[in-house]
Amino acid sequence: MKVYGTTVNAAVVNGRKGIHPDSKFFTIALRLMYGIRKPRKPILGYEFAGVVESVGKDVTQFKKGDEVWGTTTMLKNGSYAEYVCVPEKWKMGVVALKPSNLTYEQAAAVPVAGMAVLHILRKAEIQKGQKVLIYGASGSTGSFSVQLAKYFGAEVTGVCSTDKIEMVKSLGADKVIDYTKEDFTQSGEKYDVVFESVVKISDKKCKSALKPEGTFLTIKSMTSETEEKMAYLRNLIEKDIIKPYVDRSYPLEEMVEAHKYVDKGHKKGNVVITVAQKEDK
Repeated sequence: MKVYGTTVNAAVVNGRKGIHPDSKFFTIALRLMYGIRKPRKPILGYEFAGVVESVGKDVTQFKKGDEVWGTTTMLKNGSYAEYVCVPEKWKMGVVALKPSNLTYEQAAAVPVAGMAVLHILRKAEIQKGQKVLIYGASGSTGSFSVQLAKYFGAEVTGVCSTDKIEMVKSLGADKVIDYTKEDFTQSGEKYDVVFESVVKISDKKCKSALKPEGTFLTIKSMTSETEEKMAYLRNLIEKDIIKPYVDRSYPLEEMVEAHKYVDKGHKKGNVVITVAQKEDK
């Protein structure tokens, strides 16, 4: 497959470093999964969008020229390359036809965070009218969380820093709390669901903000990547119900600069990489 778009997200940055800045548990997990002393994968990158260049004789779901998106989870090589070879089906990752109304760069920003958020929010079985708080609403997972929770019918409150308030409002949040000025756990407001999407706040701290039967969700939860989730997300995107928020775009040649920007921890939504230029499409 010829890769046109990929991303720099927190997952790939943490995998590159082998260190999670806010969780010892995640640091140990990262080292075990991706390499003790250095990244086990010679080529990084966990998600992609591109065009099928050729298929094997046993492939039935795809043909040359198909526009696809997906993940490279647990494959030997990642998506930071002009071409990547992926199986039609495998245990830990997925490839599927991409949404027709997204560019390759936009599409590449969806699979990892989109599927993770969908998997986690489904656990809460959110009902119409329930109150849901998203802690870290301006990040990649947070931005999808706001949109999906709204789609499920919730009244959504996003928590972010001052400079990201308008961005979170644009995603559909009903209320936005600036964590630099207000502690939502001390406000007296009670929520049906609290989802921390950045591994920076504990379930114990959130307990005071939950209703008696409320649900605490965390991005630390185990998730899975499936064709069903990709089809679900594609359907919502093609109906303009959700969309990826792109902060910055870099060419492949500026991958180092893109990683440096994400390393700062201030990105909004997603940082995407253009692997192939538009004239190549």
